[in-house]
Amino acid sequence: MGKYEHLAKSIVKNIGGKENINGLTHCITRLRFKLKDESKANDEILKNMDGVVTVMKSGGQYQVVIGNHVPDVYADVCKVAGLTEESTTEGEAPKGVFNKFIDIISGVFQPILGVLCAAGMIKGFNALFVAFGLYTATDGVYVMLNAIGDSIFNFMPVILGYTSAKKFGAKPFVGLLIGAALCYPTIQLSALSAAGEPLYTLFSGTMFESPVYMTFLGLPVISMNYVSTVVPVILIAYLAAKLEKTFTKIIPDVVKTFVVPMLVLLVSLPIEFIVIGPIATFASNIVGGGFVALFNFSPVIGGMLVGLLWLVLVIFGLHWGLVPIAMVNMMTLGNDSILAGMFGSSFALTAVVAAMYFKLKDKATKELCIPAIISAFFGVTEPAIYGITLPRKTPFIFACIGSAAGGAVMGIMNAKSYVMGGLGIFGVPNFINTATGDASGVIGAFICIAVSMGVGFVLTFFFWKSDSVAENEESRKVSATKLKKDIVYSPIKGEVKPLSEIKDDAFASGVIGKGVVIVPKEGKVVAPFDGTIVTLFPTKHAIGIVSDSGCELLVHIGLDTVQLEGKYFESFVKQGDKVKKGQTLVTFDMEKISNEGYCLETPVLVTNYSDYIDVIENTSKSINSNQELITVLA
Repeated sequence: MGKYEHLAKSIVKNIGGKENINGLTHCITRLRFKLKDESKANDEILKNMDGVVTVMKSGGQYQVVIGNHVPDVYADVCKVAGLTEESTTEGEAPKGVFNKFIDIISGVFQPILGVLCAAGMIKGFNALFVAFGLYTATDGVYVMLNAIGDSIFNFMPVILGYTSAKKFGAKPFVGLLIGAALCYPTIQLSALSAAGEPLYTLFSGTMFESPVYMTFLGLPVISMNYVSTVVPVILIAYLAAKLEKTFTKIIPDVVKTFVVPMLVLLVSLPIEFIVIGPIATFASNIVGGGFVALFNFSPVIGGMLVGLLWLVLVIFGLHWGLVPIAMVNMMTLGNDSILAGMFGSSFALTAVVAAMYFKLKDKATKELCIPAIISAFFGVTEPAIYGITLPRKTPFIFACIGSAAGGAVMGIMNAKSYVMGGLGIFGVPNFINTATGDASGVIGAFICIAVSMGVGFVLTFFFWKSDSVAENEESRKVSATKLKKDIVYSPIKGEVKPLSEIKDDAFASGVIGKGVVIVPKEGKVVAPFDGTIVTLFPTKHAIGIVSDSGCELLVHIGLDTVQLEGKYFESFVKQGDKVKKGQTLVTFDMEKISNEGYCLETPVLVTNYSDYIDVIENTSKSINSNQELITVLA
């Protein structure tokens, strides 16, 4: 057992035990669990545990953020939980198309992230050394290092064939062979076009015009260059996994070992070359072209947008959704602007935490800043996000603004990333054109670093106050003024329960707001005070209303009812409407919603509770509409 045995045991215990684990993977900083029942996990205990930065739930995963040493913790967790390499990737797929997409992408790319970055760094530094004149592009050192760095990119389908097969539950070596077949030299479009004239051309005059050089059983094969591609092998691995399960059920055990993979390959690969490959390649080119069009229209807007949103995407692990697009751009265009746009994010975060270090009064938090600064400077941002900036909100926003400024600079400089290489400061060589040796992109990278850090540091240093200072000022304000009491009247008739008893961890934790849960006895929501409707979801299941005195209230009718897409709900107001206390806002059919299997527990929450000294809930077990429900003290 490793040195993190105690931490591993504590993590396994507080996620509901090893019997609650469906699957486990890890990325650079996070353990990514698939749990059978997330409600069994002790979120607060895990968040406050020494060695754990925070806990996130996204993409169907229960993510425990550890830090740079996550591989060592992962190894010990596997030993404690009795997980093998095969079992760590198993588990039920998350619900929802978007969650499934993120789960697939992260599952396919996470295992290769380390070597992918390593290979990119080798290519980047190799180009840098040529630019510095240490050796030439014909030197044996360059040729050797280029082969080492280029191998994973050149044979990407082989690598992803293996990881995709594991992700989808197929035999990994079947996936590896599928990837190898896609890289086979004589079926590449470049080889076929060099060998002779096409038999005929399909889709002439359109963006999908394709010469046909060969047929398969009379069917035209639209040839593509599959070397270095990403999407086709993932799709065909998915099909292969389905075929393998089917053939395994019907083939006799005595010949199953070799007949099943033979049939999987014979069926899946022709489908790949004739149908899936061309369609996937066309689709990839269209998506990649869309991002290229955005950056061509305005590189500044494109870079600024990516920079602004990158850290937010990292919080939820959703940045994986952009990785395949970036890789497609690199393989088809030779470069990518998306990764260039996010380059300044880690440096903006570094500067924000550095500014906080000078202003923080809390010694314990101040001690965390130094390792977070070092980590962020080298591209690992989670410790600085979760441990330092996000809990204080404003510094995180300043980091996003600094990142956006850096992205705008990269857009102005028309900077492009040529390899998926190192993170943070090690990412500078990514902007050297490995084909031509042009190192001018490095200048843009350093300007981006300076601007991102400058904006982040200045905003934080001059416009953010540390917690203790803010609290002292708030105390002075409270003592100098008279307490003000506001009443929130019940918007629903029903049974009142403490918020901690709701069957949803996000609401129960109080992160979204403070208040109570009402189990409705009547399918009607009325205004709890005079105010304005600030939010009315298109699905009508949730209403946000602010009182004339500034109290912000969220009424969320039922749990997961967003999936009904507005069915069984009827609204009588719209966003921006002024309303009076007792006015009907929304009605809902309780019986039909319950019959659909949804829980009607309705949280009624004061979302800006931090603006108040106290939020006092009614302790009655039942309540009628327009009775006093919550009292807020300002």
